[in-house]
Amino acid sequence: MTGHEQRARVGGSGADGALILRRTPPEARAAVLFLHGGRADGRSPSRPWHLAALRMKPFVRAVAAALPDDDVLLATVRYRVRGWNGDAADALHDARRALDGLAWIAGDVPVVLVGHSMGGRAALRAAAAPQVRAVLALAPWCPEGEPVAHLAGKDVVVLHGDDDRVTDAQASVAFVRRARDAGAQADVSLVPGGDHAMLRDSARWHRTAASTVAGLLRR
Repeated sequence: MTGHEQRARVGGSGADGALILRRTPPEARAAVLFLHGGRADGRSPSRPWHLAALRMKPFVRAVAAALPDDDVLLATVRYRVRGWNGDAADALHDARRALDGLAWIAGDVPVVLVGHSMGGRAALRAAAAPQVRAVLALAPWCPEGEPVAHLAGKDVVVLHGDDDRVTDAQASVAFVRRARDAGAQADVSLVPGGDHAMLRDSARWHRTAASTVAGLLRR
């Protein structure tokens, strides 16, 4: 496979499966999987031109630039629908399908998940998979009572704007505290003036995310 954007026909239902490949080295030593945001509820199809999906593209580019050795596979999750949808947890199921696809393509390599908003919630849940070593959650949706026991021994970094009006920065702080108590190597940083869409001082978000992912891969 080339480094051009490709769609992997793996992972179950959906025209092209759950995984979109962004960079595929000949032999990957690790992988980074990006999960964009969505809605609490919504069963309309998720499309690549939706704002939530477009918002993650600069993060993919920033991480790619921070990993010049080109031996890390980069991919994004392709959701079937736009919402989490209660107990259905559709985004989580798609994340798990994408991880299965990654294993099929790259083998047993360590994976870092990068998720925003609903994608942050899905990433934190999907970190139960043994190949996931770390999660970077950007303004994640962390409802009260989210599970944390599966994060023991894993690296978790949360970045959350303190002016977020969509998801609760203090809920992220509480989640990280609980994850730490459960045995995770967890940390949270509040971005001064940061909004949920990460558009305010976007270069700072991209730069911080890229350096964080590079650091997680070095651990």
